[in-house]
Amino acid sequence: MAKALTKSQIIAKLADSTNQPKKVSKLFFDELTELAYKEAKNSFTFPGIGKLVLVDRKARTGRNPATGETIQIPAKTVVKFKVSKACKEAVLYSKPNSK
Repeated sequence: MAKALTKSQIIAKLADSTNQPKKVSKLFFDELTELAYKEAKNSFTFPGIGKLVLVDRKARTGRNPATGETIQIPAKTVVKFKVSKACKEAVLYSKPNSK
């Protein structure tokens, strides 16, 4: 399996495909990231990719794996990313079956 692109590689590819300097692509990338963080509480949609949403998790009973002791896990809010249907189809079904 190939390695994931680094932030620098993503910025370089964006700069090449848009004919912009890397500095402009980095600024855009950083601003988009900051905007996503700020707006996640209202849900933030990356068109064609997915959506950042906050989800409330209920309190539940868990188990300490080291001792086997039952513990109470409190309720909390977590960040989830829901992948869009278009993204799933583009990523999962565009490649030929490798079997």
